[in-house]
Amino acid sequence: MNRKTKMFWMLNKVKIIIVIVLASLIFSAVAGMLSVESFYRRLTVAQMPMNLIMAGFSAVVFVSMYSIFLRGGMSRISQDKIKGESVNVKWDDVIGIEEVKEEAQEVVELIKDRTRITKIGGRILRGLLMIGPPGCGKTLLAKAIATEAGIPFISMAASEFNEIFVGVGSSKVRKLFKKARIMAYGYGASIIFVDEIDAIGRQRSFSFGSGQETNNTLNQLLVEMDGLKEDDLSIIVIGATNASESVIDPALLRPGRFDRKLYIGRPGLDGREDLFKYYLSKINYDPDIDVSRLARKAVYKSPADIENIVKEAALIATREGKDIVEHKEISAAIERIDMGIKHKRKMTEQERKRVAYHESGHLMVLCFLHPTDDVFKASIVSRKDTLGAVYHQPREELFTSDRDHLLANIQVALGGYVAEKLVFGVTSNGVSGDFQKAMAETHNMVWKFGMGGNGFIGDFTVIPPEQLSERTKDDLNKEEMLIFKNCYKEVERLLSSERALLDEFASKLLEKEELEYDEIEEIFHSYVPSSKKSLRKKLEAEKKEHPTG
Repeated sequence: MNRKTKMFWMLNKVKIIIVIVLASLIFSAVAGMLSVESFYRRLTVAQMPMNLIMAGFSAVVFVSMYSIFLRGGMSRISQDKIKGESVNVKWDDVIGIEEVKEEAQEVVELIKDRTRITKIGGRILRGLLMIGPPGCGKTLLAKAIATEAGIPFISMAASEFNEIFVGVGSSKVRKLFKKARIMAYGYGASIIFVDEIDAIGRQRSFSFGSGQETNNTLNQLLVEMDGLKEDDLSIIVIGATNASESVIDPALLRPGRFDRKLYIGRPGLDGREDLFKYYLSKINYDPDIDVSRLARKAVYKSPADIENIVKEAALIATREGKDIVEHKEISAAIERIDMGIKHKRKMTEQERKRVAYHESGHLMVLCFLHPTDDVFKASIVSRKDTLGAVYHQPREELFTSDRDHLLANIQVALGGYVAEKLVFGVTSNGVSGDFQKAMAETHNMVWKFGMGGNGFIGDFTVIPPEQLSERTKDDLNKEEMLIFKNCYKEVERLLSSERALLDEFASKLLEKEELEYDEIEEIFHSYVPSSKKSLRKKLEAEKKEHPTG
């Protein structure tokens, strides 16, 4: 009897025995019925349905009570075992994380070449922890590893281990690993994939209480992973989490358990372009769509975000009665996902005018003064709780921000306030959200990043407030207000000197309600023929004459 036949027997022996016993009982009952008189035979047949119902009910009650009170609950593992080839996630289906795929390919080779590794005395890979933000392909990559290696894949969410009854989680862990061992016996190896492992893998709190059951479940997982010692079997445990690595219990991360870690981040420019091409290929789309431009517009988007954008664009095109998806629908999908659904609020002309100038102020400061971001859309159509918005993103991925970048964020936030004050002489409460962003940025610059001009260096937020002198707090707060006022002055100089362009942007917004990137660029260059660079030099010259600190 070969391994797979033995594996089938190990997995299904209880079912096979039950079928044999039932068949024997049925045969015996039929034989017995044929041997009795017809009256008793009819009486027995008439009573049989009720007897079966009562017997079944009694069995269900007995098994349920036994499981709850004596066995720690109904700890049944309902997940099916899936063969690697049945997962059907090819290596080429994992897009946008090429560097991580190279590391994962090494994991596949380690799985395939277990014999050579053990021959030279190496250690077989036991655990792989995938860490990264949601929607970046952790589950997909785990399935691709199983497909590439051609081994069974058993998937379970960590939250399914947690139950109200004591001992249920530990029981489920034992049953999960028992099934994995049986599958590994038949196929040479198997993968256990535990999604959102932080649900049971968080750092333990060694105190009796509500978290004790989670601790017990984690302890059982640690014991099972330590028990993976058989030379002829290979079970690889893959965990995935969106949480920080520091959240996971150190005992799970030590060698012999999760030996490898894969850090899966959001895709770069090339990855986003490949993702757009892949998901667009699944729908009818206009071949003139500039995919590279979409990729630049989708900075910091995950693969799941990009898939959602394309699907939403297809829905929008369907609602509009179109047969193909064009750039307009994709742009609308991005706005709908990021900014919310449009609301047709009835506003007075004076209020619409105020909103148009407010957004034009943001737009102009962003165009002239921001070193990294581009405007993709300006709108005075109400979305969520806003009456208008300027949609912008970095031209490329940035992972740190210098002083110029943070100052530009503050200036952009103040653009709406300054524009309202310049045009109408008074401002509205619509600047509340802008002030919150600007003040938070200014506070961090002075208190956390050492970017003030008063000589204070360090992160003062880590010091308890009662240990800071009132004079130090006062000096830090004064520096905050100085930066804030200087940003205000620079924005005021810009909008005053370019008032004609501010009026033009506001006029176009009132006319069209929304301006796309190309329309903004056209207006900008028609009013600033000397280019943005020369105007920036002009503003820098003015700054030398009027220092802002």
